Amino acid sequence: MHKTIVAVAIATTLAISGCSYNNSNTAAETATQGEAVQQQNPLLQASVLQYQAPDFSQLKDEHYLPALELGMKEHYQQILDIAANPDAPTFENTIVAMEKSGALLTRTSSIFYNLTGSNSNPELRKVQGIMAPKIAAHSDNINLNPELFSRIQAIYDSRTTSSLTDEEVRLVEVYHQRFVLAGAQLTEAEKQQIRELNEEQSTITNEFAQRLLRLSKEIAVKVDDESQLAGLSESAIAAAKADAKAAGLEGQYLLNITNTTRQPVLSQLDNRALRQQVWEASANRGLTGENETASLVARLAQLRAKKAKLLGFDTWSDYRLAPQMAKTPEAVYDMFGSMVPAVVENTQKEAADIQAMIDKTGGDFTLAPWDWAYYAELVRKEKFDLDSASIKPYFEFNRVLEDGVFFTLQELYGVTLKPRPDLPVYHPDVKAYEMFDEDGSSMAIFYADYFAREGKRGGAWMSSFVGQSELLNQKPVVVNVMNIKKAPEGEPTFVSYDEATTMFHEMGHGTHGMFSKVKYPSLAGTAVSRDFVEFPSTFEEDWAAHPKVLANYAKHYDTGKPIPDDLLQKLLASRSFNQGFDTLEYMSAALLDLEWHALDADAPLQDVAKFEANALKKHGVDLPAVPPRYRSTYFAHAFPGGYSASYYAYMWSEILAADAFAYVQTQGGLNREIGMKFRKTIREVGNSVPPMEAYQNFRGQAPTTDALLERRGLD
Repeated sequence: MHKTIVAVAIATTLAISGCSYNNSNTAAETATQGEAVQQQNPLLQASVLQYQAPDFSQLKDEHYLPALELGMKEHYQQILDIAANPDAPTFENTIVAMEKSGALLTRTSSIFYNLTGSNSNPELRKVQGIMAPKIAAHSDNINLNPELFSRIQAIYDSRTTSSLTDEEVRLVEVYHQRFVLAGAQLTEAEKQQIRELNEEQSTITNEFAQRLLRLSKEIAVKVDDESQLAGLSESAIAAAKADAKAAGLEGQYLLNITNTTRQPVLSQLDNRALRQQVWEASANRGLTGENETASLVARLAQLRAKKAKLLGFDTWSDYRLAPQMAKTPEAVYDMFGSMVPAVVENTQKEAADIQAMIDKTGGDFTLAPWDWAYYAELVRKEKFDLDSASIKPYFEFNRVLEDGVFFTLQELYGVTLKPRPDLPVYHPDVKAYEMFDEDGSSMAIFYADYFAREGKRGGAWMSSFVGQSELLNQKPVVVNVMNIKKAPEGEPTFVSYDEATTMFHEMGHGTHGMFSKVKYPSLAGTAVSRDFVEFPSTFEEDWAAHPKVLANYAKHYDTGKPIPDDLLQKLLASRSFNQGFDTLEYMSAALLDLEWHALDADAPLQDVAKFEANALKKHGVDLPAVPPRYRSTYFAHAFPGGYSASYYAYMWSEILAADAFAYVQTQGGLNREIGMKFRKTIREVGNSVPPMEAYQNFRGQAPTTDALLERRGLD
């Protein structure tokens, strides 16, 4: 699963609103407070490192809480000053002033919320809990300020008759929509209700995220006897032993559970009972126990429905999709509905092939979810004469990154990345790079954080420590995060082909941020709609399979020889294998997300298991052997994350990506000319151009679904 959350921790927290707090500090008092603690806290001034990259060598856990609180106070005072400006509202004294405000809060929160996702610890999680309702309240105090919105409304009303540039008009429209959707046009009584709903929602989403972290450790499967691990490689067994030792289980083996329903080890373990144990640990997490999340799911869905109604929408899905490309839930249901029959038919054919393999190999049982990956590998091997073990030596991590991902960036966009070991990092596994353009000019700082560890949430994502802005004279500082299992010390780390494509995908997000050439920070980089943000990244992942790119990075770890042509052809031919399963488990989760957020405001709290079963049956995707990629209780995108009613965005964006990639192949494929066109029309413009307009500037027409079906082998 190519899971990307673009600064979800920050975006979600700042977007959610909450109860008010009393702020009587004047600007002078705030400045005095800042002077008093500036000597002790490096966050209170911009980093002196290149592009304000965080100086992690100076930062300590105790720095974040005071910097966040002072940052909120400074920002709020700046907002009050803008709202109280006696001069008539103008683009400069209102919109630009807001774009320049909140430097300390932005700087601190960008670092803090990145670390709570990638390198958390009890102290950071404690601060996160303290800050969730406070930052939510801070957001409300801005978004629900009537004097401030009055100024924005006046500028919005005159935007087409004033001398604003296209980018400035776009920014005004984005601001106006943001405030309206936050409740700026509500009565004071309704605003108070919004505050109360948002306060509870912010508290619950934070608790949900905390419980998921605890659950990942709690549900790890312990194995006493190495013989039970038959089928795993020696390296994987050694890693399981090392993980157990680190957890205080000397002499045992530990199989950690990732945050998806299916688990990587299920394709390798010969022991069916252990496969079932692993699958059930994954699929049933959060339903019961001290860290159950089922009750949080039900309450969040209810809160969101009530908020949507207050804001004038029928459901939370209607509310969330209003500013997106899709516009309405009906458009998304239509997209999935048109695909379900073909996807289910493909999946049933795959299931039949797998059941035949079970029977052929002496299995006296009916296909169950924990059997799919294991027997699919046997079917893959038979159909394509392809053994995953034979491919593994050709996908060494460093080669994939440097000779695959970085090579593609140079070929398409003319950029290079060079190591910056002098820059401090927040964990020894993280590496820093500097990006240079074709003319040698420096563009950005990039951090690579690819390996799994305790304290990192599951999945893969891109985020920013510093966002690009010509107004603020800022160049981007970006991070890619993944959860690749690192090999034991002294051994090479190999990645699966899926992990390799995810590395390309995340760099697609990374370059969306690093190529940005926008004046205003609110429009820069990945600050686009949910159902557009995955487009540039999904487009990028297809280059992982391009023959020229593969030939450059798929080389044997020991010999350096390229992957044999016959093996390469088998790999490429097998790309459409199991696509029914992959597509159906994704669609099931996306439909589940939409159904949770289609509840009426008056609906009672739902029984999670029953709700899921009914939702899947309603859409005809209830195949027992193919559960949703995420069940509700660990659906991080939809509940604690920022993708509520928006998980569909991956498929929506994939339509754009597949269409664009097919078009690129008609323009010569991997070449600088078409790469630079994509860079300039899509990656550089951020949200300064409406998404469909940006797409048509590149493609010359609206997309069709033809290339998507071909991409997934479903045509």
